[in-house]
Amino acid sequence: MTTSPNTGSATTSTRGGPARVRYAPSPTGDPHIGNIRTAIWTWLYARHTGGQFIVRLEDTDQTREVPGSLDRILGSLLWLGLNWDEGPDIGGPFAPYKQSERLPLYHAAVDRLLADGNAYRCFCTPAELDEMRKRQQEEKRPPGYEGKCRDIPREIAEARALDEHFVVRFAVPREGSTTVEDLLRGPVTVENRTLDDFVILKSDRFPTYHLAHVVDDTAMEITHVTRGDEWLPSAPRHALLFDALGYPRPAYVHNPIILAPGGGKLSKRHGAKSVLEYAEDGYLPDALLNFLCITGWGHGDDTVMSRERLIEVFEIDAISLSPATFDAERLNWLNGVYLRQMPEAEFAEVVAKRLEIDLSPDVPRPLDRALVAKFTPLIKERVELLTDIAPLVDFFYLSEVATPPVEQFLAKKWKDQPQATADALAAVASDLEAVEAWDAATLEAALRATAERVGAKAGDLFTLVRLAVTGKTVTPPLFESMVIVGVAPCVARVRAAEGAIRASM
Repeated sequence: MTTSPNTGSATTSTRGGPARVRYAPSPTGDPHIGNIRTAIWTWLYARHTGGQFIVRLEDTDQTREVPGSLDRILGSLLWLGLNWDEGPDIGGPFAPYKQSERLPLYHAAVDRLLADGNAYRCFCTPAELDEMRKRQQEEKRPPGYEGKCRDIPREIAEARALDEHFVVRFAVPREGSTTVEDLLRGPVTVENRTLDDFVILKSDRFPTYHLAHVVDDTAMEITHVTRGDEWLPSAPRHALLFDALGYPRPAYVHNPIILAPGGGKLSKRHGAKSVLEYAEDGYLPDALLNFLCITGWGHGDDTVMSRERLIEVFEIDAISLSPATFDAERLNWLNGVYLRQMPEAEFAEVVAKRLEIDLSPDVPRPLDRALVAKFTPLIKERVELLTDIAPLVDFFYLSEVATPPVEQFLAKKWKDQPQATADALAAVASDLEAVEAWDAATLEAALRATAERVGAKAGDLFTLVRLAVTGKTVTPPLFESMVIVGVAPCVARVRAAEGAIRASM
């Protein structure tokens, strides 16, 4: 295979008009992140050109279908906001949009190819094919079907087909070469002799991907095919099929994969999760969309771009030929940016909905939106993921907070000083009960005076109070949080911590 890389100059990427593009997943599980990135680029290109984005289910491999997969695929697109113009759920002018419901179209194409001599029936058994592969390995020859059944006269093949199992293979020309235009690489050329006669119709009468997508892309008037570069070696086969059937070829874009940090295949621990797992893990759809779009594609120095901006500037032939690296830190940072950019009311509602998922079932639902509105300004600058929120604020919803282990109080300044620690907390409780105005400024002033009286630094005392009131070492701003918790709960939690320390002495 030889290629002539695109040097970055303008190509025929738009073909001068609205693009008709498709996302064609198989219902064999949840879509992985690389697959969804391709869907995002495809959708953006459709919207950029004022064209159509089609969802088509490639379900011809019935043995691998996973129940519920279609719902999760469509759910992933909906969560990301990738609306489609035609698809298996809404129909369209080229329905049906499930390949398993389009078998007559594939059979008609196969009949044409057989009649024209561009395909033939193959009666080789699995055992014969295994023996052929073993022989090729032993002789260190490239794998591939050797054409045993290619020259069986058509009349004999038709007669055998009445009683024997068979597949249909495409008869690849034995001479010459085939060139495919790729919008990222330029012309990609292979010698036909390096291609074997590939199967286009299986013995169960279902087509392979090779044939089905050629027939469907033509019938649905697809102008651009965007897919992973693992399909690049198959592109010449598909080009030959288009030509043999007399169909116009679409424009091809074979985009590189996403690599794990340090190189290698992206694994689950590096980020190879499904889209719905990202939703569960506290990511925003716009942040993930933005991140995946710019992972392997860029527009100047822009990193944070709205959906509208992405649609405006996206060009499909600007995809990088170099594999991109999945940068989890960048994604988390970007998610935090999107959270901080939200209007206060929208942020509070997003937080409330997430807390209804993450908080203990003991917390009454629906959540008090007024309470959420009180603490969301305190945390907006502190979170990157929605899953960060519940551990940060759950103490607001508890009538009692479990007192942390005594060892946590007796640390740093208070190490080996249980008596002084307990006395300091007792002083805090008394001073809190005496506070006249329960606001952040008054509370801070009162506890600074307490610290001076007990001979402690203010920060050291505040650490004890934070642990006692919230049960945590990391929280929203202490005094603003105490205002929300209220007088009686704060005093009770401080006295409980004092009691626990005295009991340990």
